[in-house]
Amino acid sequence: MRRYRSRRSIKRLGRKSKRNFIVTLIIIGILAYVTINWLLPNFIGGIGFITDIINPPRQKTVQNPLSETLAPPVLNIPYEATNSAQIDIKGYGTPGSRVRLYLDDNPQQTVDVSTDGSFIMEAFLSIGTNNIYGKTLGENNQESLPSKTIKLYYISDKPSLIINEPEDNKKIQGGDKKVRVSGKTDPGVKIFVNSGQAIVDKDGNFSLDQPLDEGDNIISIQARDQASNITEIQRLVNYTPQETQ
Repeated sequence: MRRYRSRRSIKRLGRKSKRNFIVTLIIIGILAYVTINWLLPNFIGGIGFITDIINPPRQKTVQNPLSETLAPPVLNIPYEATNSAQIDIKGYGTPGSRVRLYLDDNPQQTVDVSTDGSFIMEAFLSIGTNNIYGKTLGENNQESLPSKTIKLYYISDKPSLIINEPEDNKKIQGGDKKVRVSGKTDPGVKIFVNSGQAIVDKDGNFSLDQPLDEGDNIISIQARDQASNITEIQRLVNYTPQETQ
C-alpha cells in the first residue's frame, strides 16, 4: 500500500515539475519577446536621444550639383597692400560666363567674361584688411565654388618720420666727408636716404653715414610703407674742407 502511494506521489511530482518547466519556458518566451520588441528598442532609442542632447547632430549642407560643374574664376591682384580705396581687379574665367566679386562675403560688382576668358572689375576697399574672392555664375544664376580668397590691406595714412640728425642747414668743416643720418619711423617701414636704403630695427629706429660732396648737399629721407605711402623730409648740409695753413 505504501509502495502504491509512493508511486502516485512520484507521478504527481513529475507532472507538477513538467508543468512548472513549461510555465517557466512560457514566461521566458514572453520576457524575451517583450525585451526584443519593446524594452530593447526603447532603451536604444533613449540612448540615442541622450546622445543627441549631448552632441546635437550637424545639419548636412545640401550641395547644388551645378555649383561643382562651374569652374571658379581666378583673380589677379599682384600686391598685398594699397593706398587707394578704389582698385581695378583683373582675372580669368570661363568665356561667356559672368563673375561676381565678393568683398568680406558681401556681393559686389558682377561682370561678363570676354571671349578670351579675361575680365576686369572695380572694388571699393575699407581701411584695414579686405578679403576678396569671386564666383562664376551659371545661366540661371547658379554660383560656383568661391575662388581663392585674397587678403588686401588698404592703408591710407602716411608713415611717421622723425629725424634726429642732422639738423637742417648743418655746416661741417674738415674731417670725413660724411654725416650721420638717424631717426625713427613705424615698425615695418622702409627708409631710403638719397639713393641708399637704411636698416630699420624692429622698433623703427635707423641710422647710417651719408657721404658728402663739397658745398651744399641736399639729403632726402623717405619713409615708405607696404602700401607705397611716402613721408619725405629733406636736410641741407654744407661741407667745406679743412683749411690748410
